[in-house]
Amino acid sequence: MGLDDKISNAAQEAVGKAKQGIGDATDNERLEAEGHKDEASANAKQAGEHVKDAGKDVKDTFK
Repeated sequence: MGLDDKISNAAQEAVGKAKQGIGDATDNERLEAEGHKDEASANAKQAGEHVKDAGKDVKDTFK
């Protein structure tokens, strides 16, 4: 996973958590749901990058 991807995913996750908190504090269900979506999207991207990294590690092991 490249550093740019890690930073982007972490930022998206942080924005999602912030939206959730603000939505919860203001009883804005739409904003809270959008925050959940943003955080889940960032987590999915991070998981995909981890799978790619693991595949690369396995490939490098058998070189």
